[in-house]
Amino acid sequence: MATIIDLSVTIEEDLKDPLPFSVEYQSHEDGADFSAKLIGLTVDALPEGKGLASETLTLTSHAGTHVDAPWHYWPTSEGKKARTIDELPLDWFYHDGVVLDFTDKTPGYAITIEDLKEKLVQINYQLKPFDIVMIRCDADKKRYEDYYANIHVGVSAEATLWLIDQGIRVMGTDGWGWDTPLSYQVEEYLKNPRDGIIWAAHFAGKEKEYCQIEKLANLDLLPPFGFKVSVFPIKIKNASAGWTRAVAILDSNK
Repeated sequence: MATIIDLSVTIEEDLKDPLPFSVEYQSHEDGADFSAKLIGLTVDALPEGKGLASETLTLTSHAGTHVDAPWHYWPTSEGKKARTIDELPLDWFYHDGVVLDFTDKTPGYAITIEDLKEKLVQINYQLKPFDIVMIRCDADKKRYEDYYANIHVGVSAEATLWLIDQGIRVMGTDGWGWDTPLSYQVEEYLKNPRDGIIWAAHFAGKEKEYCQIEKLANLDLLPPFGFKVSVFPIKIKNASAGWTRAVAILDSNK
């Protein structure tokens, strides 16, 4: 018997995400007229005059828990046209999961290669190709706070490239973004304007192909390893990202 743990945030207007999105709810009564017209009848043909409930969402492909495609980072990756979310191999998105706990780091910290190696030693685990590596900083616990997008730890470009070199193709975070919060990037850039500061880890995708999952949740409910992760992205043609209902699957017999 398997235990399934939800690793996704809910797409809702209460989520304090600076990316714009809205949800318009249509009740059974609201939907009666449309439902009747859809089938070519009048509302009196519907039970108690009730139609079908529905919702209209206005959002970006980067709202809620989502997978970024290489096309999001740069027009090319590894010298070729970067792949969009609908072009990526599905077998990237269901593999063994690994959680690296960085709740000991402060918001804005940029994880280094040495940090990754140290955490792997602590949990006595050696990465293998196609593991799905997830960075835990518990930012999801404050996703209804105004400063949600500003409290996560980030991953440096060097550490991102190192993970790719270990055969990792999908990596994720329970923070708002994979890089350090934007305010920290801007502060660092203004001190000394130069390349390699703004979205440095994202732009690493120009050099090597990878996907990142942003806005995960509930990583605190998982062991460091010994479980499967499913993060299949929604298939949006030519898109830079796709929403995912990320879940972890634990074998209760282990």
